[in-house]
Amino acid sequence: MDFRFTPEEEAFRKEVQRFINEELLPPGFWGGMEDEFDLEKFEFSKQVARKLGAKRWLAMNWPEEYGGLAASPIQHMIFKEEAAYRGVPGIDMGVGGITWVGPTLLLLGTEEQKKEHLLPLAAGEKWWCTMYSEPGAGSDMAAVMCRAVRQGDEYIVNGQKVWTSAGHIADWGWLLVKTDPDAPKKHHGITLLLVDMKTPGITVRPLINMAGHHFFNEIFFDDVHVPVANLIGEENRGWYHTMIALSFERTAGVMFAAGARRLLEELVRFAKETKIDGQPLGKDPSVRQKLAELAIEVEVGRMLGYRVVWLQTKEAIPGYEGAMIKVFASETLQRMANIGTQIMGLYGQLGLDSKWAPLQGIIADTYMNSVGMLIAAGTSEILRNIIAERGLGLPRGA
Repeated sequence: MDFRFTPEEEAFRKEVQRFINEELLPPGFWGGMEDEFDLEKFEFSKQVARKLGAKRWLAMNWPEEYGGLAASPIQHMIFKEEAAYRGVPGIDMGVGGITWVGPTLLLLGTEEQKKEHLLPLAAGEKWWCTMYSEPGAGSDMAAVMCRAVRQGDEYIVNGQKVWTSAGHIADWGWLLVKTDPDAPKKHHGITLLLVDMKTPGITVRPLINMAGHHFFNEIFFDDVHVPVANLIGEENRGWYHTMIALSFERTAGVMFAAGARRLLEELVRFAKETKIDGQPLGKDPSVRQKLAELAIEVEVGRMLGYRVVWLQTKEAIPGYEGAMIKVFASETLQRMANIGTQIMGLYGQLGLDSKWAPLQGIIADTYMNSVGMLIAAGTSEILRNIIAERGLGLPRGA
């Protein structure tokens, strides 16, 4: 099997690298999620997104009439890989705008919805959040209780969502609601709606994570009026539509792997430059072995991500393959943070706010943020069940 990219694809990779390094980011920039969601840094994220939108790179694999370049999935993957390696903020327009909102709209949206939402997304103008989870509905999304009652040409929404990433910066939301509480099966009475986050009755409250970042929010809906024109697909079929969106969401493994590769390279550099008793830390056999094992895992994650993109070139919607890369990449990132903390010793506990922190404090920050990565976008336990049932054909447990 030939894993090499074509000359045209390699030339595009160099073009992306040059643009990022010379025109998009300041020297020495190494971003993290806090650069995109932190209100103090959000203006820079918006500037970056608009520059990428002007080049039609944000959604380059979308049709040209919706702001893309009709580029191949491979070309879009190259862009995402290089952007994630440098920590470029804003490439998903909040959470999910480019990765799953847009692709799902292309499949299920009306022509009016596509025209209203896809062009601003691709231009880097409108930011999105995804509102699935609730206090009593996480891994079991069919248990959502946020209620939408249809009255004429509107839905009246009441309820709560939680762990909503980017809710505080989003212009629009991707909302899962209960529309038929009497449905014979609970996942039959669920509907997917588009919601303008400026609609009266929506309250956004911050949830600060253990790393001190404002990624998450809880959202409250109090008689929020949503036009029926904002319905995605069919009423009471939202659970099935969301499964399509989740398939797109879990294909972001190439970005996980690229970010992990950058972190690994920085750890290797630290081990080479840091001396203990006059000897580089990298001379320690145990350190070398840990870094070598991580290098193998990063490469495996990269190949799993490439497999998902290859499926997309066949116009297939990845299923269990997306679950595989999400589990592997998020757990690899956590192991990398753990090992990096061990290698750095007490210095590994210094975070972003310390001038003494090695690697700008990214290791300590990743250590704390990585805990949530095993839960977000599907817990590792649930995703392993998907892999077992849909990938290996194993029977569902009693």
